Order: sequence, then structure tokens, then C-alpha cells
Amino acid sequence: MTEHVRVAVIGSGFGGLGAAVRLRREGITDFVILERASSVGGTWRDNSYPGCACDVPSHLYSFSFAPNPDWPRTFSGQEHIRAYLEHVTDVFGLRPHLRLDSEVLRMTWDAQELRWDVETSAGRYFADVVVSATGPLSDPKIPAIPGLDSFPGKVFHSARWDHGHDLAGKRVAVVGTGASAVQIVPAIQPDVSRLTLFQRTPPWVMPRVDRAVSGAERALHRALPLTARLRRGLLWGIRELQVQAFTKHPNELGFVEQIARRNMARAVKDPALRARLTPDYRIGCKRILLSSTYYPALTRPNVDVVASGLSEVRGSTLVAADGSEAEADVIVFGTGFHVTDMPIADRVVGADGRTLAESWKGGMEALRGASAAGFPNWMTIIGPNTGLGNSSMILMIESQLNYMADYLRQLDVLGGRAALDARPSAVHAWNRRVQDRMKRTVWSTGGCTSWYLDASGRNTTVWPGTTAEFRRATRRVDLAEYGVVRAPARPGAAEGAGGQAAVERAGEPRAGEPQAGESQAGEEKEVTA
Repeated sequence: MTEHVRVAVIGSGFGGLGAAVRLRREGITDFVILERASSVGGTWRDNSYPGCACDVPSHLYSFSFAPNPDWPRTFSGQEHIRAYLEHVTDVFGLRPHLRLDSEVLRMTWDAQELRWDVETSAGRYFADVVVSATGPLSDPKIPAIPGLDSFPGKVFHSARWDHGHDLAGKRVAVVGTGASAVQIVPAIQPDVSRLTLFQRTPPWVMPRVDRAVSGAERALHRALPLTARLRRGLLWGIRELQVQAFTKHPNELGFVEQIARRNMARAVKDPALRARLTPDYRIGCKRILLSSTYYPALTRPNVDVVASGLSEVRGSTLVAADGSEAEADVIVFGTGFHVTDMPIADRVVGADGRTLAESWKGGMEALRGASAAGFPNWMTIIGPNTGLGNSSMILMIESQLNYMADYLRQLDVLGGRAALDARPSAVHAWNRRVQDRMKRTVWSTGGCTSWYLDASGRNTTVWPGTTAEFRRATRRVDLAEYGVVRAPARPGAAEGAGGQAAVERAGEPRAGEPQAGESQAGEEKEVTA
């Protein structure tokens, strides 16, 4: 089966579904959503572990064009977010565009036809434009632990939770202390006979001020949608004000650090345990976690905290880097994802025959977080340096959707068979400005090693500014930052050198810093979800 479409969207999480909605609102219906799983939802489909919930308030962690007045809690659980995404799929008529169980195996740029040849597990597609929305939290990472293959019990990653395996009465080892582990530990602690937490680096944990949203509040939001927009705007504004401390004045985070210390002291009375749980880096350097149940769970009699990483497995005996040992029946890895080395990059082959992974060998970089040089008409949602440390990724996704929409408009204006290829000089200039700003952020100066950093220690993950700045920087496509690629002449007509696609240079990229100051609340026409 071969199908030719104008746009192929890869992935059906927030990024992919958001791209699909925006395409329809731009009048584009000739597209498919390629999804490797059997349902939509992305990371909120894959992560179904006990206690899984969002650490961003519900009314901010949703599309501005699809507000949900019926969020049941201020911080929603996984099941509610997944249900929201299913509902968005239905409300905006996206089901006919879905191609489920269609894993992308390879996508190759065809310079003769100016299109992408997309091979999937269920068929082949030709696409004029590819929008890759696979997300950085989609491929679990399990460290190579010597002897792991010899473990006689059950082993799984938090993002591949085995719901058919009952943990009741089992000795369970949780490896890692990131956002997933902080939710898993208190959720399973009451049921297991023994819980051993292997902590390589302690996280900073702030109280989670979560509550049920009352029926009166939900009724108000349904009757007066403006109240929901105001709530969203207030949540957004508070987080925008916090950005300066993360990006320019990390020392201002000392006050927040004291709140986290008090949160720990209230729950953990044992000074020895408290010492093991106290980080030695500035708060914010790694993602700040929210939980009011994590510390209490660690004080329970059936919980052991090993202040060291797992280094070896000898049968059912787990050996930590400090030499301590623990017996386990189940190992749960909460060890994160392939973020700076996304597997999808090995499957994208650009104009020069190199894969995206090869192009990014020295570190990920993309123009305005979207376009990589040498990969015409290919865009990524949640690309390099678009992550956030304190706010909602939906804000960044919607900004990138603005950029995607203008990108497609520019192609229409150019007319004929044409493609846009980000100029290497523009990509490097953008990345240089981002990295210059990164130098004084808490992620660079806070004294920690985090998943924000790539193998060379460079932060290619987080955006070093406000969401309003990013919205401004991605509102329009600047053609001066792109080369316009035209199809080569057909046989019998005059061809360019070597018959290759001709590239029109539109000038040098603009070098100004992204500007701040644009509100993001209630900008789109809304369809209540």
C-alpha cells in the first residue's frame, strides 16, 4: 500500500494531535497521523504506572483551543489526561487521519521528487512535508547493568508497566529517583513486603498542593468559559515570573530551596536518612519534583533507601555502587528516556544521505527548535532546546504549531514544486544564541548532572527563556533563514549542475534576540473538550 499525502505527522501525543488540529484549521485535510501503537496518547498512553499524574496544573496542561472545564483535580492523573486526548481526537474529527500500528521504520528525502519517502510497518507513504512529533519521552532508557540478564524475577521500565504482575507481598527494587519514581514509590509502598530504592542522586521535592476541583468550580467554568481562561492565564503568568530565577539569577532560588528543606524535615525525622535525601546542588538544576507523599513513604519500616546507584545483579541479589546488597523479586527502572539521543533520529535520512543522528553527532540543534539543516520540509515538534523546567509544554507546542502553519503558508506562496531547507548558518546562529543564554542558567551553574545534558555536557533540551519569548520567536517563518529548494528539471529540459535540485538563497538570517511580551492565554478560537 502506497499513499501520497501533503503532510505526514509522526506520533499521536499532544504534539501530533495538536499538529493535526492545526492542519485542519488551516484548511489542510490531506494528511495522515502515523502512530506505532494501537491508540493515541503518546507518553500519557505509555506511562500508566501506579500514581502517574502531571506536575503541571490541569488548566494549563491542555490546549488553549480545547479547554476542559471538567478537570477533576488541580493536578490531573494519567487516566484523565489520556481521556482528554481521546476526546480531542473525536471533537476535531481526527480519527479518519489516524494510521495506528504504523511504526515509522525509515523516512528518506527524495531530491528528485521533493518529497519524503516514509516506510512504516504497515505501508509506505510519500509526503511533501513531515512533522515529527515523536516526543523526547517516548523511548525508555534502561542502563546496562552487569548481570541483569541473570535476574530470575520480573524486570520492567516505568513506561512499560506490567499490570499483569501483582506486586503485593513482593520484594521490589526501584532504580532511579526522577519524576516517575517519586510517584511510584508511595503508590506501591503499602502493598509490597520490601521496597529498596536505589538513589544515585537525590531530587529536590516540593509539596504537591493538589485537590479535587469542586462541582461548583466546574459548573462555573462551563457556564462562563472566561473564568477558565482567567484561571489559565493566572497559572501561566505566575510561571512566567519564575523564569528569571532559573535563567538569569539562580541564587534567587535559595528561598525555594528552604521550602523544599522544610518539606523534607516535616516528614523525615531521622537525621541520617535526611542527610541521604538532601541534594548537594542548587534547586532547579535538575527538574524540581512535586510530592507530598514521597518523603513519608521513605520513612516506612518496609522501605530502604540506598544512597547509591545499582551497579551489578547477581541472581536475585542487587549490588549497589557502594557495595551494599539487597534481595529483590521485581526490579522497576525509573531511569528516564532517550532524550538527547532519540532513536527516531537514526531513521531520518536527509538530502546528503546522512541520518539525522549523524548530523546531530556533535549535539542536537534545530532552527527555532523546528528545522534541521539538510532536511528539507521536515519539522519537529518539541525539538532541541524547547523543553521547560517550570511550566507547561503545551505552551511550547502551540508556539511550534504557529511556526508549522506559517511554514506551510510560505510553501504555498512559493508555488510549484518547492521545499524549504534551513540554512546551516541560520541554524548555527540560533543555536549559538541559545547556548550563550544557557551559560548563566541554573541548569548550567547549579552543580548537577541531569537528563537535560547530552553526552558532551551541553544542554540541548531546555529553552533558556520565557514561553512568551518563544511564542514571539516562532510566530513567523523568516525566509532569510532558509534556502528554497526547487525540483530539478525534467528530462528534455535544461538541468542544474548534475541534475540536482536547485537551491535559491534568500539572504542572511536575522541575528536579533527573540523578543518577549506576548500573552498566550485564550489566543485561539476555542472548542470545548
